[in-house]
Amino acid sequence: MNDLVIIATASTPKVFFESNGNFEISGKLIPDPEIDFWSPISNWFDNYLQNPAKVTSFRFQIDYLNTSSSKEILQMLYRLNELKERGFDAVVYWSYHEADMDMLEVGKDYEHMVKVPFVFSAITMELI
Repeated sequence: MNDLVIIATASTPKVFFESNGNFEISGKLIPDPEIDFWSPISNWFDNYLQNPAKVTSFRFQIDYLNTSSSKEILQMLYRLNELKERGFDAVVYWSYHEADMDMLEVGKDYEHMVKVPFVFSAITMELI
């Protein structure tokens, strides 16, 4: 299985899914509704779930997301629940800018909706 790499744009995040179980989504999640941004991600993830790694690590560093993207992320997290039920390990690493309490709350909300453990970390913005 090949890795999935999607380059970030002004409205879509960087997506880097490795078949070894390391996943990352980082950036803005406000894809144009005219573009089918989520289908290749969902299809790749579904294929991965057929033969997953022993441990799946999902890293999120989201600057902003719209409602439709929020629902897509929740669906992926539900599928991580299924992995855990099958005896595999999964963990979510949720990073947020230290001043962005809204993104921390989004992560906390997701944490309460699934059985996968979350690890939260604040990113400090350094002045140049």
